[in-house]
Amino acid sequence: MNRKCCVLLLALLGLILWQSFDPAWAQEGPSLSLDIGDPSEPGQVSTVLQILLLFTVLSMAPAILLMTTSFIRIVVVLSLLRQAMGTQQMPPNQIIIGLAMFLTFFIMTPVLTQINETALQPYLQEELEDTEALRLAVVPVRKFMLSQVREKDLALMTSMRGEELPESTEDIATLTLVPAFMLSELKRAFQIGFMIFVPFLVIDMITASVLMTMGMLMLPPIIISLPFKILLFVLVDGWNLIVGSLMQGFY
Repeated sequence: MNRKCCVLLLALLGLILWQSFDPAWAQEGPSLSLDIGDPSEPGQVSTVLQILLLFTVLSMAPAILLMTTSFIRIVVVLSLLRQAMGTQQMPPNQIIIGLAMFLTFFIMTPVLTQINETALQPYLQEELEDTEALRLAVVPVRKFMLSQVREKDLALMTSMRGEELPESTEDIATLTLVPAFMLSELKRAFQIGFMIFVPFLVIDMITASVLMTMGMLMLPPIIISLPFKILLFVLVDGWNLIVGSLMQGFY
């Protein structure tokens, strides 16, 4: 009986809303339209396309941050550190990514300052055109990537594109430089991660050997070794050593 009453009540409510609906309100209400400009006026169409291009670049900003800055090496090393210590989700991903981002901005400050002085400010003051400002803005980023990329990775990317080795750094295409830089950063990050794993692995092996000698085979070694690994990391001031080593690697 209750179910029938609910159905009748909903039907009555729908009938009242339908009767009170005014078609004129729908015509006078707010509407959304997209106007790309008059095709006969190239200036309007060009402006709209520039805005669309700007939004596209802004949507790709996180990917650009990953591909062309020190973020790759830092976030990979911090993730490997957490895994080596065996602390599961401590520190959380938000803290690791946040620390990696702020360290990236700190390291990339000279590059960003040069971009602001040579490209952004002249462009805002209408002293440079779009293409010229973009070309000048890429120069400091390319210089940073070239200082960190390995020749072996550059040769690999160049050969994959079917091109010959360039005679100078100016002849290296940006599309070739970016993946080569990423490969170099991943290699260095894993090298640092291996050095971080070694002392923690020694602690795990010692703990497992002691537990086996005592006959405590059912007790997981990670439960005993984790406090000792945290204590060792704190005593040697691990965060200072790792962050300092990461930053010195870019100078």
